[in-house]
Amino acid sequence: MNANKRLTIKQVAKAAGVSTQTVSRVINDRPDVAPETRERIQIAINELGYQPSALARSLIQQRSYTLGVVTAGLKYIGPSRTLNGITSAAEEAGYSLLLKELSRFDADDVEPIFQALLSRHVDGIIWAVPEVGENRNWVNKLSLDLKIPIVYLAMEPKENISGVSVDNYAGGRMAISHLLEQGYRHIGHISGPMDWWEARQRMVAWKDSLRESGFEARREHWAEGNWSSASGVQSVEKLFEQYLEMDSIFVANDQMALGVIQIVCQKGLRIPEDLGIVGFDNIPESAFFCPPLTTVQQDQYAVGKVAVEETIKIIESGWQGLEPIDPKSIMLAPTLVVRQSSVCVKE
Repeated sequence: MNANKRLTIKQVAKAAGVSTQTVSRVINDRPDVAPETRERIQIAINELGYQPSALARSLIQQRSYTLGVVTAGLKYIGPSRTLNGITSAAEEAGYSLLLKELSRFDADDVEPIFQALLSRHVDGIIWAVPEVGENRNWVNKLSLDLKIPIVYLAMEPKENISGVSVDNYAGGRMAISHLLEQGYRHIGHISGPMDWWEARQRMVAWKDSLRESGFEARREHWAEGNWSSASGVQSVEKLFEQYLEMDSIFVANDQMALGVIQIVCQKGLRIPEDLGIVGFDNIPESAFFCPPLTTVQQDQYAVGKVAVEETIKIIESGWQGLEPIDPKSIMLAPTLVVRQSSVCVKE
């Protein structure tokens, strides 16, 4: 057979001794085919090396089997892990991806992005850009106009909006509860940038947990970073100056915690005896910090995977954008990974 000539469904039907309609039913996993006939057709498909045409399937079912994905900051660990989950789940479900990357997390000129995706007839969109500042003011209006499902990641729950996020508030409470259980009483906080919803959730958890336990969370007890290790250095230096009693720190991500560890060691202080440290993210390197870092694990791979599953669920429900989508919001539970940086019962 000519290797450059594509096999057709007619050739499969002839080899199996059935009609092309029966082969089509098997390819589309229809139930109305006898088991022995299905097996015979599958043998013919395997022997001939037939590959069903994705284009033909799209034309027949009037779907592109393509998801649009909008992301930002792929040089960072979090967004890349989320995209990895999206890619794996889409491949497993038989969907292709059309990827668009924003130049900044806070970019809000989104209409050209949507127009580009719609022109390629995507069946749904996953907006995998964190909620930062005013970068989602367009959500309510544009989502209703598009008439295709959109699932948002890392976003404050909103009415009639479908989203998938990690429960950052619960993760922050886990961190503070752990430090309190270890005997720490003067717990400082290094937050992420306050225009990030995720950073605000972690900070509110710090405040609420301390207040409910009878401790104060004053303005001088926290400093704002920007997620980088360098900002962890600057922030902990500031806390050492303004919070003299501080015996532990909840740091809003592991990269800033790395900077904290460097400064603490330079000052000749012991971790966790003089200062307990808990991070957030559980990046792979956190287990190899010195000492290994206690941290809140958020499964960003799972966030991407669930986003794909929810998007496809809406697509296959036949939703046309005329009524709200259920469920409106999915929060994935984080876990606490306890390591040496915080395990020290205070006297």
